[in-house]
Amino acid sequence: MKTGFIGLGVMGQPMALNLARDGTPLVVWNRTPDRCAALRDAGAQVADSACEVFRQARIVILMMATDTALDAVLGRHTADFATNVEQHIIVHMGTTSADYSRELEADIRAAGGQYVEAPVSGSRKPAEAGQLVAMLAGEPAAVDEVRPLLKPMCHETVICGAVPAGLLMKLSINTFLIPMVTALAEAAHLARRYGLDMKQFQAVLDAGPMASNVSRVKVDKLVNEDFTVQASIVDVLKNNRLAAEAARHANLASPLLDVCFDLYTETVELGHGQADMVAVVHAIEARTEARESTKGASA
Repeated sequence: MKTGFIGLGVMGQPMALNLARDGTPLVVWNRTPDRCAALRDAGAQVADSACEVFRQARIVILMMATDTALDAVLGRHTADFATNVEQHIIVHMGTTSADYSRELEADIRAAGGQYVEAPVSGSRKPAEAGQLVAMLAGEPAAVDEVRPLLKPMCHETVICGAVPAGLLMKLSINTFLIPMVTALAEAAHLARRYGLDMKQFQAVLDAGPMASNVSRVKVDKLVNEDFTVQASIVDVLKNNRLAAEAARHANLASPLLDVCFDLYTETVELGHGQADMVAVVHAIEARTEARESTKGASA
C-alpha cells in the first residue's frame, strides 16, 4: 500500500523526494500544486486533495508548518476527521507545541487511529542528503512500524517514549541550536566590523574545536553573505517561541532563548523573514548602527 506525504515545503519536498527515489510507493499532496512537480517526476502519485491521500494510504506523513495547517489537512473538528484518521497511522514530522501534540494524539486515538511524533533535527541541506535525525514518540507498535519507513530521510532515529516526548526533545535541541547559530552571526559581525579577513575567520573556526556540521554550513553563508533559505527566520522564530513557552510551562528560565526571540523578531521586522536564519546578523547590524547613531548624536 502507498505511503502518504502531505506538506512539500522547504523541508517536506526533499524529504518526500528521498522516499520516492528510494522506491517507496508514495502519494503526495501540497496546497501549492507546483511543489508536486518534482515528486511526480520521481515517480510519486500526486493526489487531487488531502482527503485523497488518506483514502489511498494507511500511513500518512505530515510535514506542516503550523498546527492550524495540520488541523486543516486532517479535517480536525469536522466530520471528515474520523474518516481521514480511522485505521491510519498519522506521522507528525513538523514542530508544534507539546500540548498541541498531546491533544492531537488523544483525538486521533478516539477516532480509531494511531499517532506517531517524528520531528526532525536538521535543515534543508541535511534533508536533501537524507541526513536528518528523527525523534519518535508514540505507542510502541506504531513507532516500530513507522521507524523503518523513515530510513531514506533520516540517518538516525531515536525512540523517545510516549507523546509528547519527541517534540519536547526537539524543543530541547532547538534551545541549543538557535543561540549557537545566533552567536556565530554575532562573531562574524565582530570580525567583519574590525576588517578581518573573513576567509581566515572561516578557516580558523572550521579547524578549531568548536567546529560542527552546522557551524561549517552557517559560517560559509555568513562569510559569503548568502541568505538563501535552509531554515527561515520565520520558522526559527516559531521554534524559538515554542521552546521558550515550554520552558515557561515548567517554570524554567530561558535567558538565551529570550534574547534570541527579540533578535529574530527584529529580523522579521527588517523584512528578512523568508531568509535563512543567519540573516539574524541584519538585526545585530541594525543594533550596531543604532548605537553609532546615538553616539554620534551625543558627540
